[in-house]
Amino acid sequence: MPLLHPFLATIAYASLAVAAGYAVLTLVAVLVWQLRRQEKKPPRMPPVTLLKPLCGAEPGLYEHLRSFCRQDYPEYQIVFGVRDLADPACAVVERLIKEFPALPIEIVVNPQQHGSNAKISNLVNMLPRARHDVLAMADSDASVGEDYLTAVTAPLLDPAVGLVTCLYRDIPTKLIWSRLGAMYINEWYVPTVLLAWLFGHQGYVSGQTLCLRRDTLQAIGGLPAIANHLAEDHRLGELVRGLGLRIVLSPYVVKAEHHELNLDSLASHELRWMRTIRILRPRSFCLIFLTFSLPLAVFGIVTAAAASALSLTALSLFGTTVIARLMLHFVHRLRGGRPLLADFWLLPVRDLLICWIWCRSFFSSRVIWRGSEFDVGADGVMRRLS
Repeated sequence: MPLLHPFLATIAYASLAVAAGYAVLTLVAVLVWQLRRQEKKPPRMPPVTLLKPLCGAEPGLYEHLRSFCRQDYPEYQIVFGVRDLADPACAVVERLIKEFPALPIEIVVNPQQHGSNAKISNLVNMLPRARHDVLAMADSDASVGEDYLTAVTAPLLDPAVGLVTCLYRDIPTKLIWSRLGAMYINEWYVPTVLLAWLFGHQGYVSGQTLCLRRDTLQAIGGLPAIANHLAEDHRLGELVRGLGLRIVLSPYVVKAEHHELNLDSLASHELRWMRTIRILRPRSFCLIFLTFSLPLAVFGIVTAAAASALSLTALSLFGTTVIARLMLHFVHRLRGGRPLLADFWLLPVRDLLICWIWCRSFFSSRVIWRGSEFDVGADGVMRRLS
């Protein structure tokens, strides 16, 4: 079939060019981001209430929560929230209350459900105890430095800013599944976000940090307005932009511990994240395979060989992809204190796994979150199934 060879060659070179271009651009985006400098500390900072919803005593919880108690900030309060007094996270909070007696720390125990999103329901229960008009919400697995609150609240001094959020870097536990999961975040998800940022997109919002003024929250209808959404952070961003306010992506990067017990746990989490992306970006989701640079480059080079179109250009594009992918793997480790070669051998496994997760995400709109199963509609609203 002589006509097939030119067609295969075209497919091969297109795949190689896209893979190389994407790999290089994401690497550039990550490097440009790392060159950003923190803004200078403003002379006066408003008092802040930090809201921390909790559920269970996950690995490293004490160290994570303690980092929020050691902020170099003039005045702030921390409110923790759980659904059950028997939650083991309560003991961790009680320990912190004794360790930091001068810091206003409260814990709210309330099982009331205000929507299908348990995290937001927890925050709704906690909000009445917030004393201050600047609110910072952060996940329980996050760990921060002493300058965190200053970094995320400073942009709110500009009245045109409605919401501040942060990127995060996953720090895995020792299990291989945790390491693979952290690679998903650090080497695919975050670089994808930064590539959009490099080209001017300002819509990214992460639940790892949500910082806004109380009047902004009230203007969008309060937390109940997002209490049924799977991607509550994304929905919050939409509502804030609807007020004509800007979203600021802080240069501060939060550290988040990543813990996966087994392959089922890893696949379940990544399927939920991938299905969330499919719901938020239904038109472009089919093309997301173009961001899987290394598998796409392997497909391209094999197809070029099959079409007898293997050339120096094809090999150069493939080599460019491989080098850029390797640099993307190493660059976030330079400041992370982890051995550079610790997970090097997992690269092919990680990149094949993401292809498998992406393919699986097309076959169901159901997600599992903290042991409960939900169906998620096209509007992003969750409906509990079990």
